[in-house]
Amino acid sequence: MTDIKLVALDLDGTLFNSNGKITAKTRNEIKRITHKGVHAVISTGRPYNGVPFEQIKDTGIDYAITTNGAAIYQISTGRCIYETGMDFSITGPIIQFLLSKDIHIDAYIEGEGFTPFRCRENLYKLPFSDAMKQYILATRTPVENLYDYVRDCGKNVQKMTLNFYPQPDGTRLHREEVRIFLKSNPEIETVCGGFCNLEFSKAGINKGEGLLRLAGLLSIPVSQTMAIGDSGNDYAIINAAGIGVAMNNASGDIKAIADYITASNDEDGVAAAIAHFIP
Repeated sequence: MTDIKLVALDLDGTLFNSNGKITAKTRNEIKRITHKGVHAVISTGRPYNGVPFEQIKDTGIDYAITTNGAAIYQISTGRCIYETGMDFSITGPIIQFLLSKDIHIDAYIEGEGFTPFRCRENLYKLPFSDAMKQYILATRTPVENLYDYVRDCGKNVQKMTLNFYPQPDGTRLHREEVRIFLKSNPEIETVCGGFCNLEFSKAGINKGEGLLRLAGLLSIPVSQTMAIGDSGNDYAIINAAGIGVAMNNASGDIKAIADYITASNDEDGVAAAIAHFIP
């Protein structure tokens, strides 16, 4: 069996159960392997301020690949050890287009989330759990005009996340139109991060690239890495890792490329995968 030295863990739909919690069983498995010297690492589409610091406290997790690989942080110091983002020449025209649609928009800059006031007010229209809604409210700074804010702050955007309001016919308002628009832009990489959303970062940036970069910084061969995930933004990292694991609740395309399928996020699937590969 491969001697795993790094385990990358997605959050939503993977490490978190449906209530947005990491169970005691899963926490104990993570603590067990970090005590053995294995690096357990967060791998998420969330910004750094969306990392569940209280829930991972004392587990030994000390690194986070955030915003789909656009930034990597060391948790014990809060230091960003790698970042690449989209400058305003890329994001400006996209934001202008997005603001003409009735969608929920988040922009992540230096580890924090920013959203138009109207999106915060319309959060109730998204079919999210109360835990997810509270997370969004707690980690997003509302701004009057997102286009002006991103232009004037002078900082690169690590990633943007778009959530779409459900319609009576089962579709999501503007999603297909926005997907086609984003996919036509060669300067960005667009994926689904779950919840029927769309997420985009700079072209070539994804969780898989983030894993390779962090493994290199820690002098760990990619063959000794494992990644666990469930949705489209996990595709690249499951492909890149030495062992790719899909949750049982994962989408079909993720299961198709995985080396192993574990139990669901409501059945301690992360703990089961860790116990299977790191006895």
